[in-house]
Amino acid sequence: MKRFKKIQQFCGFVFSILLMCCLMNVSDTLAATDMTEVKVSLGNAGGELIFVPNHLEFTAGKKYKILLDNPSPIKHYFTSKDFADASWTQNVKAGNVEIKGAIHELELKPAAEAQWNLVPMKPGKYELHCSIPGHKEAGMIGEIVVLSE
Repeated sequence: MKRFKKIQQFCGFVFSILLMCCLMNVSDTLAATDMTEVKVSLGNAGGELIFVPNHLEFTAGKKYKILLDNPSPIKHYFTSKDFADASWTQNVKAGNVEIKGAIHELELKPAAEAQWNLVPMKPGKYELHCSIPGHKEAGMIGEIVVLSE
């Protein structure tokens, strides 16, 4: 009888672990589908010093997947330190690398792509610019607006 109870407890434990793993997988899948995609190009194929689009709007507390690309023949930076500080970064994915932690700017070399998963937390207006000398002054600027929930 004791042996049967131990087997029953063990089976219950294994079942609980399997159920938790399944639920975590489902919640990860649902979380991924809850993200709103926003595409931003740093420059263009003609070499213009611009962000496309140069005005981004987010809602505080909502999940976003920012898809960045650089179709330009030169490197650019996506720099918005105050916006980054006012957001919770889940991760940044580029190539086969996933980066976690505080992010303040992203450098994209020509033809590079990156994905920044985040949740803006603090409503406000934030400056976006390319921090390469001369790029901001030439017009590579934008605005990020985070609206209240």
